[in-house]
Amino acid sequence: QPVESGGGLAQPGGSLRLSCTASERNFDYFAIGWFRQSPGKEREWVGCISSAPSSHYADFLKGRSTISRDDSKKTAYLQMNMLQVEDTGVYYCATKRHGGANCAAIGASDYENWGQGTQVTVSS
Repeated sequence: QPVESGGGLAQPGGSLRLSCTASERNFDYFAIGWFRQSPGKEREWVGCISSAPSSHYADFLKGRSTISRDDSKKTAYLQMNMLQVEDTGVYYCATKRHGGANCAAIGASDYENWGQGTQVTVSS
């Protein structure tokens, strides 16, 4: 089960870097997905990174976020900049072995392991 960290309170316009650390062997074979659930809303896809690695982002984060990975640390990162109040929510990461070259094509139900989530609150 992956473990998220790095959440917390940030001001609008600020930045946070979330981490997703897994324990799977051959972590470099895994695709990592990021999701969030905001208050009163359904869980939504935030972005992902494949084993290639190539990253994909939801439209609401394009241009202000970067997803990266360090396979030697079995960790993926979600760097979010220019945070908005609407970014408030619980952020989850999920892993899928052999996710393929296009992780954006992986559905939420196809991810094999999910973390417990980390709270991100954007407020002034």
